[in-house]
Amino acid sequence: MAEAVASAAISTPAVSPSAPLPVRAVLPWAAFVGLLMLVALYFVGAEQGATAVFAGEGVHEWVHDGRHLLGFPCH
Repeated sequence: MAEAVASAAISTPAVSPSAPLPVRAVLPWAAFVGLLMLVALYFVGAEQGATAVFAGEGVHEWVHDGRHLLGFPCH
């Protein structure tokens, strides 16, 4: 009796199958995220010295710990 009450109290919601996302809907977002990742990789990996877009050491100081964490040399 207690098992029947316990199993009746726990119900599983019905899950309807979802349609796959079309590639045309995902492609712009994938390109945008890829571009953001390339910009982040540039700032962490190459923003210092001769290839610097911004003068000074400000960007280098902001990404310094991330640079070491990802294995980029900077000193």
